[in-house]
Amino acid sequence: MNNLPDFPWDRLEPYKERALAHPGGIVDLSVGTPVDPVPEIVRQALTGAANSPGYPFTHGTKALREAAAGWLRRRHGVEVDQRDVLPLIGSKEFVAWLPTYLGARRVVFPELAYPTYDVGARLAGAEGTASDSTLALGPERVDLVWVNSPGNPTGRVLPAEHLRKVVDWARERGAVVASDECYIELGWEEEPISVLHPDVCGGSHEGLLAVHSLSKRSNLAGYRAGFVTGDPALVKRLLEIRKHAGMLMPDPVQAAMTAALKDDAHADAQRERYAARRALLRPALEKAGWQIDHSTAGLYFWASNGQNAWDQVRKLSEIGILVAPGEFYGSAGERHIRIAVTATDERISAAVRRLQ
Repeated sequence: MNNLPDFPWDRLEPYKERALAHPGGIVDLSVGTPVDPVPEIVRQALTGAANSPGYPFTHGTKALREAAAGWLRRRHGVEVDQRDVLPLIGSKEFVAWLPTYLGARRVVFPELAYPTYDVGARLAGAEGTASDSTLALGPERVDLVWVNSPGNPTGRVLPAEHLRKVVDWARERGAVVASDECYIELGWEEEPISVLHPDVCGGSHEGLLAVHSLSKRSNLAGYRAGFVTGDPALVKRLLEIRKHAGMLMPDPVQAAMTAALKDDAHADAQRERYAARRALLRPALEKAGWQIDHSTAGLYFWASNGQNAWDQVRKLSEIGILVAPGEFYGSAGERHIRIAVTATDERISAAVRRLQ
């Protein structure tokens, strides 16, 4: 594994130390980790299932699978059979290992992307290609294409027409399309659509996988709760591999996830919190000289004041605000920073005051 990159967040430590030294404390807008409480209904479900001495099922409980299928139908207009839902121990592990599961030799992911797409290709010994254009890929075989909408770090939403072209292109070549949809419920100026929606896939899920996470929707990052669904044949194949590998979601977490997927009220309330924080932070950033690009969905502002990304990180760290440099997500981000809106209301307000 000598070809793995250095863990990028380690390079942020000196700027974190500078931000921590601010008299008013750090405002950490870098990683994007949830800070709001886990919903009470979820905590009750977790503790209610705490007496779970036996091994859980890799496929998860039927109740969990039905809750996931119901959520997709209710919130996103997507129909899947509960048998085609597979729980994940957080979506990141699946992103990292999917190329290995598929035996992929060439993996394509967005030019500006979550670093784990590239890491997954490297773990599989596959060639990783960062490209937003299928036309630029040439005639060589492609095994796996990642799409991410709303995107991390940019907050860009891919319209149905774009996704449909990617799906058609991949099907012509026998490639799998995996869609990372962990921010799908956080559309602001644009409404995201799943790759499994009929307007995208034409009613067939052949060759398609959609990956979902409850980390952002339900503040369950600490629970490691996600799922994948899509092509029944692919899901069956993944299930068999994960059985052999012992990829088991604990029963209490399955119960918590079931409760979270069946309840929309807490997700709507959390969405309102993020909307309020965005409404405060964006104008303050723009007044201070940052332009916000894309950012029509998701939990981040993709921002630039025209300087090198690290210069922007340094400038903000001097007033106690920590952000992520855009180059963490690809060379195309060298003049942007990613700013999360996942801090508390009090910390967002502190950031706004410091930007004035």
